[in-house]
Amino acid sequence: MSTSYGKNLNISIYGGSHDEEIGIIAKGMPKGFVFDAEELIAFMRRRAPGKDSFSTQRKESDTPVFLSGVEGSTLNGDIFHAIIKNTNQRSSDYSDISFIPRPSHADYAARMKYGDSVDLRGGGHFSGRLTAPMCIVGGICLQYLRSLGIDIGAHILSIGGIYDSPFDAVNVSNKEFSILKAREEFPVLNSEAGEKMRALINEVLEDGDSIGGIVECAVTSLPTGLGEHMFDGVENRLSSILFGIPAVKGVEFGAGFEVASMRGSQNNDAFYTDGKEIYTKTNNSGGILGGMTTGMPLIFRAAMKPTPSIFKEQDSVDMMSMKNVKLSIKGRHDPCVVIRAVPVFEAAAAITITDLLFDKNHPER
Repeated sequence: MSTSYGKNLNISIYGGSHDEEIGIIAKGMPKGFVFDAEELIAFMRRRAPGKDSFSTQRKESDTPVFLSGVEGSTLNGDIFHAIIKNTNQRSSDYSDISFIPRPSHADYAARMKYGDSVDLRGGGHFSGRLTAPMCIVGGICLQYLRSLGIDIGAHILSIGGIYDSPFDAVNVSNKEFSILKAREEFPVLNSEAGEKMRALINEVLEDGDSIGGIVECAVTSLPTGLGEHMFDGVENRLSSILFGIPAVKGVEFGAGFEVASMRGSQNNDAFYTDGKEIYTKTNNSGGILGGMTTGMPLIFRAAMKPTPSIFKEQDSVDMMSMKNVKLSIKGRHDPCVVIRAVPVFEAAAAITITDLLFDKNHPER
């Protein structure tokens, strides 16, 4: 299985949803950086399950245990290795359906590829649970980038057809990030939109169903010229890690798919200067041109499908008897994965930006 990402900061994630532990090994962490352990634990809690009725009732603390690469709270340059203990598995929920693939899960494809021994309890290695170790490294990278003046923030842009206020693509401010930090349990900029989203989630939950949505993320104060053209651009490297987050089905940068209906005169971001720096009047490019950062805020959005584990009866196939069957899923599942995914996108972006900063041809390295 391919579980590694990164060129200069390389991460490898291992384990399964119902294993005793899940973990991450990283090479290339910023040696000598001192991180705030309490802040990291608070960041991990944002993604952790079992917090409220909007998340799975599987309760895990997601407290990281450092096995190497850390002395106190200082990265010592050794290979970084951290684990999270799984303490609240309930594998019996999956015993009756081990050969009945759950619709829109990886079950069928994984069994065909890896054989009958593949572990699919709770999704196994294909579970969103594997984003927890990513948040360990990503949470440290968020602190490292902030020490360089680079900030990252994300929010729930939409759930179903209900939309939050989008970031101002030209002037993403610390004020917006502060609002989201104060509302990190349900990170939206418009509290009224947030209440409507909550009501919709409760509605689908009562109906035994689930709902999808969109996360929007911004990175500010980036140096100009990070990334490469063609196959090593910022979009390429970000998309690779973003699509490693289960349930992500689409990623767009800047104006995204809207550019298809624009004219060049509408889409082009005109340049101007204050006499010292060069900016663009709009930011339809999302802060990326030719695969390289422009110095404007980097803006991307990711669409997440509804949680495929729902309590409504569904059609499937018994792979042992090769007969059509009805499937009723048990277990504990998020009615909307978008909420707990917000910090994961921040972590993923932080890992990518840190990796980009360590490129040998980075103009300010």
